[in-house]
Amino acid sequence: MKISKNLIINVILIVIISGCNAVIRQPEPLPTQIIQPLVTPTVIRQNSSGDFPWWNGDVFYEVFVRSFYDSNADGIGDLQGLIQKLDYLNDGDPTTSSDLGVSGIWLMPIFPSTSYHGYDVTDYYSINPEYGTMEDFKELLEAAHQRGIRVIIDYVINHTSVDHPWFKSARSDKNSPYRDWYIWADEDPSYLRPWDEDVWHYNFDKSYYYGVFWSGMPDLNFNNASVNDEFIKITTFWLSEVGVDGFRVDGARHLIEDGKIQANSKATLRWFEEFYARNKKLNPSVMTVGEVWDSNFAAAKYVKEKAFDLVFDFELSESLLEGINGNDGGQITNAVKFNTGLYPYLQKANFLTNHDMNRVMDVFQHDLIKAKLGAFLLLTIPGVPFIYYGEEIGMIGSKPDEDIRKPMQWDLSEHAGFTTSNPWRAINSNYSSWNVKTEESDKSSLLNLYKNLIQIRNQNESLRMGEFLNLNNNDKNIVSFLRETDQQKILVLANIGKTDKEIEISFPPGTLNSGNYLINSLLDDVKFTGITVNSGNEKFEFAPSIRIDPGQFYLLEFIKQ
Repeated sequence: MKISKNLIINVILIVIISGCNAVIRQPEPLPTQIIQPLVTPTVIRQNSSGDFPWWNGDVFYEVFVRSFYDSNADGIGDLQGLIQKLDYLNDGDPTTSSDLGVSGIWLMPIFPSTSYHGYDVTDYYSINPEYGTMEDFKELLEAAHQRGIRVIIDYVINHTSVDHPWFKSARSDKNSPYRDWYIWADEDPSYLRPWDEDVWHYNFDKSYYYGVFWSGMPDLNFNNASVNDEFIKITTFWLSEVGVDGFRVDGARHLIEDGKIQANSKATLRWFEEFYARNKKLNPSVMTVGEVWDSNFAAAKYVKEKAFDLVFDFELSESLLEGINGNDGGQITNAVKFNTGLYPYLQKANFLTNHDMNRVMDVFQHDLIKAKLGAFLLLTIPGVPFIYYGEEIGMIGSKPDEDIRKPMQWDLSEHAGFTTSNPWRAINSNYSSWNVKTEESDKSSLLNLYKNLIQIRNQNESLRMGEFLNLNNNDKNIVSFLRETDQQKILVLANIGKTDKEIEISFPPGTLNSGNYLINSLLDDVKFTGITVNSGNEKFEFAPSIRIDPGQFYLLEFIKQ
């Protein structure tokens, strides 16, 4: 998670205004019995390529509740609003194509907080009252599960708010039982955080406390057994009593410091290995995804050593954005091939941008063709795709953070159909052209492409869990690879370049058995001539008699007759 300067100023003001009258919430006891989720997810889905966890069959959608839909006209999105919009995400009927088709939701922080974004938590056992109540949240879980949607929540455990009762007690009294729940120094150690800003912050008792993100978010001390015990209780509460399907862990690489080592310490990895093991014992189907904003060499270790089920692939995001912007198919091909090989197969989370990054439509300078290429690659490359809310309709937004987290654009009405009052943040100025209702009626819209791609992915096992085989071609700006199971082979083909291309793709020996094949274009009704493979033991050259325009892409299924 990254913090903007504007955000810092705003939150400081909120902290000052909010006062210091909170009381310390006593840790809640562990439940006496484990309550199963409302709908118990399947632990493993089997296919011809092997056994894969349930999340390899899913597409996730990141939701900022504050900005999704306002049900009570206070200008702030809420849980009841999200419930009302679930049918947009998935109506629970696989035979329909009007919904987006996602089957997982990641909710940005829903805990009480002093800030608009929620990443400075004041209570780990409750729901932000601006969003609703715990009853509302359980209703959301039930409604989502009925539609086949699993729900994971943002788990912000590296730090709390300065307004959390634990820290209020700790900073005001050196003898407080909560003092050692945080990290203190009598004199300023002076070293900086990984991005060269102050990490030690002055307290009014002339001591210093550690906060890797900023002064309003003091880091917890996970070398303290009491802190660990409390978070075991908190985790158990959300999994067993509430019934969430998993966690996205914020700032995971910074959890435990080792002197000046502020990221990826050995203690951090060990802690998450224990966290993972406890969660799986409690509920084998729980999913955890870590935010390890680092190189894939560092990030992949958390998956290989069973600290997380998935981590986000930030390097791949960068390569996709740069490759599409730079018309460089080779950069994309190399990144997909290399990064896929670093992880246990398919066990990584792919995305274009998220709540900490300029929105993808701004990155692509509002170029619809590039946005479509991004969607196409995100939903066909190996891994678990995550879509940032509004990405599917081309929402714009660049830093500060508030402007990349603006209200969802639903229709042409005032405030884009998000609310009937003044929204917490101004709606994007282009909402009259870029909104759900308008794009639903346009067959060529970005939204309908996302729906089509997700539906095709949901219906074709090879795109979800198939093996990845990079295919050489005659032009560096053509991306070409195969997703395959024993029963199905789909060629993923895209022109990232600036000019149209005649293509020739090499299939290695053994890729296609000898025989006759029909070629079915899954995304459109373009007709391709069937092919004959004389010998499966020889390299086969595929040269369809078409030219591929810049930004054009195909999904071609090879069907043996």
